[in-house]
Amino acid sequence: MSVYLVQHGKNLPKEQDPEQALSPEGKSEVESVARQMRKMGPSLSLIEHSPKLRAGQTAELFRDILGGDVQSRERSGIKALDDPRPVAEELNSKKDVMLVGHLPFMSKLASCLVFNDPEKPVVQFENGGVLCLDRDRESGTWLIKWTLYPSLLV
Repeated sequence: MSVYLVQHGKNLPKEQDPEQALSPEGKSEVESVARQMRKMGPSLSLIEHSPKLRAGQTAELFRDILGGDVQSRERSGIKALDDPRPVAEELNSKKDVMLVGHLPFMSKLASCLVFNDPEKPVVQFENGGVLCLDRDRESGTWLIKWTLYPSLLV
């Protein structure tokens, strides 16, 4: 089982767009990461995103580029300041899923999965980047499999 954690792409400043939609640079970077991820052949059927516009736009770009039967939907419990523990517990029984959201939630969720401690940092996220974690079938522990960030594709 794999979980793909994504911090939304770069967004427009609030002064320019009160809803903070993806910036042209953010859209381009997310598209690049999604195209590279598609080459890796993920077995993904569901993308869940926070209610914020930029997260929904990021999720849609991944869905469109990854193709296949990937569904995208909004979900609660993954806003920036939400507690990651309920989501971590839920992921233990799910199939491969991508979650698109915000910091510090994504960072705390990764720490919760790997260390069972949301306050113990395990990875540095980057806007539009993906962190892939795999759950070991025997031990049940989560391990970081790979990261893919826009800055790596320059």
